[in-house]
Amino acid sequence: MKKREPSTAGKVRTREPERAQGWLFKQMPDQLVAAEHPVRVVAAAVEALDLSGFLSEAKAVEGHPGRPVTSPRLLLALWVYGIEQGVGTATELARRCKEDRAFEWLAGGVEVSHDKLSQFRVEHLEVLQQVFTDVVSVLLRQGLVSLEQVALDGTRVRASASAPSFRRESSLEECREQAELHLEAVLAQKDDPELTRGQQATREAKARDYQARVDAALEAIKQQRARKKGADKDKVRASTTDADARVMKMADGGFRPAYNLQLAVAGEAQGGPRTIVGVEVTNQGSDMGSVSPMVEQIEQRTGQVPERVLADGGHATCADVKQCAAKGVEALISVPERMAQAGQQGDHSPEVEAWRERMRTDEAKEQYKARAGLVENVNARVKGRYGLTQVTVRGLEKVKCVALLVALAHNLAAHGHDLVEALHRRNSAPLTLAPPRSLSPALMTPDGESSPPGLATSLPDGR
Repeated sequence: MKKREPSTAGKVRTREPERAQGWLFKQMPDQLVAAEHPVRVVAAAVEALDLSGFLSEAKAVEGHPGRPVTSPRLLLALWVYGIEQGVGTATELARRCKEDRAFEWLAGGVEVSHDKLSQFRVEHLEVLQQVFTDVVSVLLRQGLVSLEQVALDGTRVRASASAPSFRRESSLEECREQAELHLEAVLAQKDDPELTRGQQATREAKARDYQARVDAALEAIKQQRARKKGADKDKVRASTTDADARVMKMADGGFRPAYNLQLAVAGEAQGGPRTIVGVEVTNQGSDMGSVSPMVEQIEQRTGQVPERVLADGGHATCADVKQCAAKGVEALISVPERMAQAGQQGDHSPEVEAWRERMRTDEAKEQYKARAGLVENVNARVKGRYGLTQVTVRGLEKVKCVALLVALAHNLAAHGHDLVEALHRRNSAPLTLAPPRSLSPALMTPDGESSPPGLATSLPDGR
């Protein structure tokens, strides 16, 4: 067959992109992700949680005027899945809802702004505490986690404040005078015809915000001085950016503004999922004295105390050892050099002496080896996989919200389908166990019904 000769009479026909032309196409949102995609596990788990607390203050109800609120299930699912993917900012999360198929499927056609995501992340501390407690209780009830051994550790998370923002009291007093003068100047220009109403409102809001931050820093100075002694009182400084942040020694040996994230992790020494059962955030640079509060938090969340607590020597205090002994908790806390030998002025109480003696045994040393594999493994994942090396929010309460979201994301990633099935079993077939003879208020559900023995739904006070 004779080959056709190429034509040279006209221009070659090609298919060129028409980017200015409108498109009409059909799309089934449910086909955006595969049936086994991890985002479906997140959606199923969040769908099975009780999130009514997020809507307690909503004003848009049926039969009354008002703009519908964005679904808290959607917002929580976006944050949980985003954290699992290493997304830590609301701006990036909102962008992915438009460009990433998994986030687009999760949004389900609902447009979510970064402002809405930012507000949701930091405005519901008590509800996030309750949701986290609910997840831990379900895992414990279904036998997916055990409190046989719990490891504690703290890690420093960089604060959203710079070192130059820390000032002494004399410098802060000057800043307050400047802030007051600036606010007076802004209010004096309230009727300036060259400024729109929006511009004037913005200027006034910024002036008042700076004045409030300076006042908060001065209050932080007073609180820190109350805990200092002697000449150290004159060295106290506070940040005009984030008054709750403190300069701490970081893992690399440097000193930076940071928060101390305390985690309690339960799991088996041989392997398996590592479950976060306790979360606390402080602005104290030391871990000392954090064992007892964490044990109490776990007890309030679950109604049980750990059988064994593992912690490094930075947590060791005689008071914590005694408190653990009083609650029947075996304290496997490394004995630091400062407490290895009690001098004449040292603590010679039976509990402390028994602790020192126990930590010298080969059995305790072998059990203590599980600490690094439990909590330090999770710390590395929180910083490496979830990207929590620095918080982008300011204030202790807001940082706690971020920490709880990370803990929720971690527990869901660790248990996955098992947690989803446990939540559905809980919702479809609630347990009907007889209440204990003397029911403590800590074992009452919000609607006044009793929880199963050993499980509590109350939240830690002030946490």
